[in-house]
Amino acid sequence: MARQPIGEAALEQKGWLRSNLWLILRRISQLSIIALFIYAPLWLVKGNLASNLVLETVPLTDPFLYLQTVFAGQAFEVTALIGAAIVVLFYLLVGGRAYCSWVCPVNVVTDSAGWLRRKFKIKKKCDLSPSLRYWVLGLVMVISYLGGNMLWELVNPVTLLQRGLIYGMGMGWIVVAAIFLYDLLWARNGWCGHLCPMGAFYSLINRFSWLRVKAKNREGCDDCMDCFAVCPEPQVIRPALKGENGHGIVIDQSLCTNCGRCIDICGPDVFAYGSRFNK
Repeated sequence: MARQPIGEAALEQKGWLRSNLWLILRRISQLSIIALFIYAPLWLVKGNLASNLVLETVPLTDPFLYLQTVFAGQAFEVTALIGAAIVVLFYLLVGGRAYCSWVCPVNVVTDSAGWLRRKFKIKKKCDLSPSLRYWVLGLVMVISYLGGNMLWELVNPVTLLQRGLIYGMGMGWIVVAAIFLYDLLWARNGWCGHLCPMGAFYSLINRFSWLRVKAKNREGCDDCMDCFAVCPEPQVIRPALKGENGHGIVIDQSLCTNCGRCIDICGPDVFAYGSRFNK
């Protein structure tokens, strides 16, 4: 019997809305954050994703950016440190890599490339180690230390895209287009899943995050493999889904983005959000 198209079973069993619910909510989140910086009055939020001030009182600083300033030896600012600490505490609750799937605008670009890759059955051309991103993260910090400034931010696709959407893209389109084509034609989840140093940084926070995806109904799995097909980090699914080596139902891998796509795409409703401590 021919294999059903990816997501077809979920569509039949749950309907369109439930089989796309978390994807829709993620897109609303990503677009709303960009719109907030463009249209919100300055008293509500001032700045951008890297650093902003909410209600003219609460500072929020990207901890990845702040870490670069530390390695660059730039002047210590208490306000920036407080802002970074607030953001870290937030992601310790909702999942460090929730930044990648719920906030980062580049995720829309790479998800689009992944959708086209699956639709047209484009085969990957190379295999990269997921650990490569940590080497890139280390290199970014070394460059910051040696250069005495945040050189990475000049080419950081996340910074270029989110600032471009707010202030105008310019040459940033070249970097964004390159990532799209790289993910589409060369490597599946090539940027977010193997190279992005921001993803590597937030995965370190994710090791201790409270919110997790759980294979709460793994006995109901029908081995359709749809969750593996749509997951940006498919290697995290198997231990919890199959109970390998006595593994519990919680996907406790630091690389999981908490995107919820596996919840959407699963007809038997195997997956759900829950606490990492409730195994």
